[in-house]
Amino acid sequence: MRVRWAVGRRWSQRSVPGRSRPRGGTAIRYWLAALTVLLAVAVAPSAHAADNGTWAVFPTPPAGTATPGPGDRQYFYLESAPGRTLSDHVSVVNLTTQPKSFQLYAADAYNTPRDGGFALRTQGQKMTGVGAWAKLNVTSLTVPPRTRADIPFTLTVPVTAQPGDHPGAIVAIETDVEATTQQGGLAVGIKRAVGARIYLHVTGQAVPALSVDAVSVQRSAPLVPGFGASRGTLHYTLTNHGNVTLHPSVEITETGWFGSVYHRPPTSSGIELLPGQSVQLTLALPAPPQFDDVSVTVKASDGATAAQGQGGYLAVPWLVVTVVVLLLVALGVWLRLRAKGRHPHRAGRRRSRESAEPAKSAEVAA
Repeated sequence: MRVRWAVGRRWSQRSVPGRSRPRGGTAIRYWLAALTVLLAVAVAPSAHAADNGTWAVFPTPPAGTATPGPGDRQYFYLESAPGRTLSDHVSVVNLTTQPKSFQLYAADAYNTPRDGGFALRTQGQKMTGVGAWAKLNVTSLTVPPRTRADIPFTLTVPVTAQPGDHPGAIVAIETDVEATTQQGGLAVGIKRAVGARIYLHVTGQAVPALSVDAVSVQRSAPLVPGFGASRGTLHYTLTNHGNVTLHPSVEITETGWFGSVYHRPPTSSGIELLPGQSVQLTLALPAPPQFDDVSVTVKASDGATAAQGQGGYLAVPWLVVTVVVLLLVALGVWLRLRAKGRHPHRAGRRRSRESAEPAKSAEVAA
């Protein structure tokens, strides 16, 4: 083990034996335009050490091991009461044959609104949880080829911290620009980063709470039933109003005039719904009816909490209805005109009979 001093702090480097391409992990792309930093984060949901094939970031494994084994921590799972300080180590491994330089920082986690992915705040954004409470002994370092650097850090939970889950990560950003592209007329530098997740639980009362909102169906259908397929897309929003992470299962039920239209039993959403986060989800509905008044119920549940939301849609083949209405109107007009056409003959015969009767009366008088 070699010891190197950086920013007045100690960190260790361990040689890592050559290895084949590592298992896929967390990759984070940084977009730097002028003084603006934009982060596109997609932390892999699989529970193994985060890497991108070039470097990896993970909780420091036990002495004598280069990388975490199946029985070692793949993420940081920490628990603390408010007002306490935790100490731990994070490892950054350079898997290449060239030195690599990194910037390190702690980040808060959130859900991406459209798909619920586990994402991380950028370095310049305001942190209110793990990103503000974790302090790394080193915030920049250069890791030699095939070497692992172990960096100590502390995580101080404020006395005022709310009980429940506070997810985040330790992020290592490569300082070198990987590539450039054009975005909005500006030259944009692309940097990559990898984050090791932190699942911090602050002790106290757990309050699970969930809601299902904004249930709607976007539907398309052929103008004439039977001449094309009918399609429907269900939209709904899941919101975690509690203080613990949820893994909701979702059940979909459609009913109409003629009974059940579609039913999907409770199915895992595959989402870690973090406290205070909302995600907008969609589902393709198979073969929605072309003539029906359909009510849609979305039920979400996770252990001790459950919620449901409702929406619906009216499926009407409007072209067919319009044609039928026009035909009925035309039939009504034709019947009315036909009836009027018969009335003049009846009136003429009536007048002829009336004029003949006075003539007969006159003959009798004579």
